[in-house]
This record gives sequence, C-alpha cells and structure tokens, in this order.
Amino acid sequence: MNYQENSSSVDVFGVGERSKSSKAWMVTFTDLVSLMLTFFVLLFSMSSVKVDKWDEMINALSKSLNPQLEERVTQPTAQFNISTVFRKRAINLEYLHAVIEEKLEPGSALSKTELKLLDDRLVISLPGDLFFNPGSAVLSKAAQEAMFELGGVLRNVDNLIGVNGHTDPVPLKSALYESNWELSLGRAISVSNALRRAGYTEEIMAFGYADSKIQASQDLSEAEQNVLARRVDVVVMPTDFTR
Repeated sequence: MNYQENSSSVDVFGVGERSKSSKAWMVTFTDLVSLMLTFFVLLFSMSSVKVDKWDEMINALSKSLNPQLEERVTQPTAQFNISTVFRKRAINLEYLHAVIEEKLEPGSALSKTELKLLDDRLVISLPGDLFFNPGSAVLSKAAQEAMFELGGVLRNVDNLIGVNGHTDPVPLKSALYESNWELSLGRAISVSNALRRAGYTEEIMAFGYADSKIQASQDLSEAEQNVLARRVDVVVMPTDFTR
C-alpha cells in the first residue's frame, strides 16, 4: 500500500517537472523576437524614406486592393492662374487728406489743387494750366514750388502712388509731341520726377490718358470742362509699395 502511494507520487512529480521544462524555451524565444524587433526598428529609424518610391508603392497597393478606384483629376477653376499679391495697409487716407488740406490755404502754391477722397484712393488734382505752358511738359516755377510742398508731405508716407496725366480733346499743335497721348504722359512723368526730387523714395507709376477720362458735366461749359480736363492727378492708394 505504501509502495503504490510512493510510486503515484513519483509519477505525478515527474509529470510536473516535464511540463515546466517543456515551456521554458518560450521565454528565450520571446526575448529573441523582442531583440529582433528592436533591431529592425533601429534600422528603420536610421534609414531615409524615398518619397517617390513610397508614393509608387502606395499607388500600386491602392490599385491592387481596390481596382475600381478611379483617379480623380482636379480641374482648374480658371483658364489663367494669376498669383495674388497681398499689400499691407499704409498711412490712413483720411488722415493724409486732412494733412494735405491744411496746405491748400489761399495764397499757397497748392491753393488751386483739388482733393477727392474716394473709397479706395485719394486723388490730388493739379491744374494743368497753372503747372504747364500750352503744349509743354516742363513744370513752371510756381508748379515746382507746389510740388516741393506736396512732396514734403508725401515723402513721409509709404503709400503706393501713381500719377495720371490728362488733356482736353483739342488736337495738339506742338513740335515736341505728336499727340495728346504723348503730352499727357510727359506731364505725368514730370510730376513724378518732381515728387522723387522732393523726397518720395518709392517707385511711382506714371500714365498718360489724353482726353479719355474727361469728366462731363451739364453745369459747365465746354471751355470750363476743357480747363478741368487739362490736369494731372496724383493718386494715393491705401496700401504701401511691395517689391
């Protein structure tokens, strides 16, 4: 009786030892797999991924896994793509209007100048008959004084400035210019150069419009309209000059 109990206990003990020893290799295998994964992760972190090859692999897998996927092509929204230019705002036009208006006192060189504050610009209209001789684009002495005074104000601003020359519809009789288009452009350039000499350091856009911008009015006679048409407009924009 004692022999059987001892033999059964030995058998049970032997089975237990074999079961424990049979699972011991899994610990070593787990450590090996962990080390291999760590090694491959280290290799991947040290390698550089080629974007073009990666995209080709993604496209190939996408087509193979989903062959019904259609390629989407984005159509342009316009025939011509024009880049957008952003300009930051410069000095306030209402403030600039008030500063220049103080210079228009009777007796000053700018007394005959007209100011127009619009929604998107400030227009300074210079009388052409007082600034230039007929058929000429050379500034008179009074005009040079006026431009020096106006330039003293504009040289302190960063706003974008353009100068537009205008004439009346009367055919030009001058040996220097063939038409009113050349005369209006020449006067605009003369005013631009005067502003640059007065201290405005940014670029100035000069245009000649001849008689294409006449402001018709039923309250004025034809002669009075022609006087207003012979003008040079200095246009100050609310934005600054962006190179």
